[in-house]
Amino acid sequence: MKVTGSSSAGSLGGAKSAARPAGGQGSFALPTTTGAGAATDVARSMGVGGVSSVDALIALQDVGGPLERRRRAMGRAGRILDVLDEVKLALIDGEVSRRDLDRLMRAVREERMATDDSALEGVLNEIETRAAVELAKLEQARVAA
Repeated sequence: MKVTGSSSAGSLGGAKSAARPAGGQGSFALPTTTGAGAATDVARSMGVGGVSSVDALIALQDVGGPLERRRRAMGRAGRILDVLDEVKLALIDGEVSRRDLDRLMRAVREERMATDDSALEGVLNEIETRAAVELAKLEQARVAA
């Protein structure tokens, strides 16, 4: 890159000096502020910039990319599959509890809030229906006993 002269960068960010009348006596005067008032104004303006930059960083971290969303979805799916496996084993042993089924329904509700896929919604509906049927069976067995 070749530099071929001075640039006008000084005029971009700096304040321009006020033109003085011919007599040398200017009618322009800077307002007087106390040191504490000026420091408060500076601290107030610096605080706003610092907070907004931290908020922006936190918002960017929360968004995540497609790989992050997929990783989270896989984690939620793994938790649901673990609960389903525990319920399956409990059903085979004849020892399914209301607590297990409630935990399964809670996991399905949490997943339902994070999805917008119609096929996954269908699977979640089937799981929730089956858990409701098993809860009804447990209730009938308790009443009959």
